[in-house]
Amino acid sequence: MWALGNPALAMAVFVALPTFAVRPAEHSYVKTHVAVHGPVIHIEDVARFYKVYDAAGGHPTAEQLQRDYIDPGSDGLHELGKLRNVSASAIAEELSKRPEIYSDAKRCMAVLPRARQRLEVAFDKLDQLYPEAKFPTVTIAVGHGKPVGVGSPVTGVQIGLEALCAVKYLDPNVEDRFVHVIAHEYVHVQQVRALVDDQHPTVLEGSLIEGAAEFAAELISGGVSGPELRARAEGHEKEIETAFVADEDKTDLSTWLYNGTLDKQGDLGYWVGYRIVKSYYEHASDKRRAFREILQMTDPKAFMAKSGWYPGIQLD
Repeated sequence: MWALGNPALAMAVFVALPTFAVRPAEHSYVKTHVAVHGPVIHIEDVARFYKVYDAAGGHPTAEQLQRDYIDPGSDGLHELGKLRNVSASAIAEELSKRPEIYSDAKRCMAVLPRARQRLEVAFDKLDQLYPEAKFPTVTIAVGHGKPVGVGSPVTGVQIGLEALCAVKYLDPNVEDRFVHVIAHEYVHVQQVRALVDDQHPTVLEGSLIEGAAEFAAELISGGVSGPELRARAEGHEKEIETAFVADEDKTDLSTWLYNGTLDKQGDLGYWVGYRIVKSYYEHASDKRRAFREILQMTDPKAFMAKSGWYPGIQLD
């Protein structure tokens, strides 16, 4: 799950999403073959926001946003409001502080049709590799600068258009960015709910949740949501991962996870978790079974022990 700052853990985040009774989003979990039907990606909230935005000359009031954007919004937008306090007042406040992220975000709307096509291919590959996969709707909406994205077995996937467009260190190709981030969040949907929705994970648990999402997203979409982490850590693997081992049982995640800003990348735990998961996969003789075990992981300690990973390990 991509969340700037401490998401509360973006888990349920959509844990890595917080999470996300049966709510309407669950109805979209009915299995369909995406090669035929394609992923359901809702973007109407974006169009409605910019209708309000343009009519107000780029300065809509909280009252206007509530009446014309939030109230008639999709189930996904309302879920995002519950999970991450995406409210009319919060958006209006962010608009006054950083109007540029909302004006700039319009450019990202143009990539959505092609991103949808590429996601159809990625989700079809997920279906082939993991027949038990669920395919919830994706809601792309406009929020208050965060989160970038959240995904949960319960509430599906929500993407913040303005947040995803504004993060400078993510993939400079905006289309690639949308494809790989959404693929990452879809993996959270497939993961074990008890793990994904844990409100107080350890550094190891949170990093493996995110690392598994990065690794699986790479397998199905051809890339990870945070490609800059590899370049940042190259040549420092042993040093970084030795420090990680010392912190793996801590519940203070601030050194490793959800500690980025719009301008500065954090989240080294994503990269370490990715390497642990990749080691697990590379050491497995049955790759299909290994992929299933990665998604169905319930015991982070046991998973790491079986992975063959150690600080500084060389991986293909």
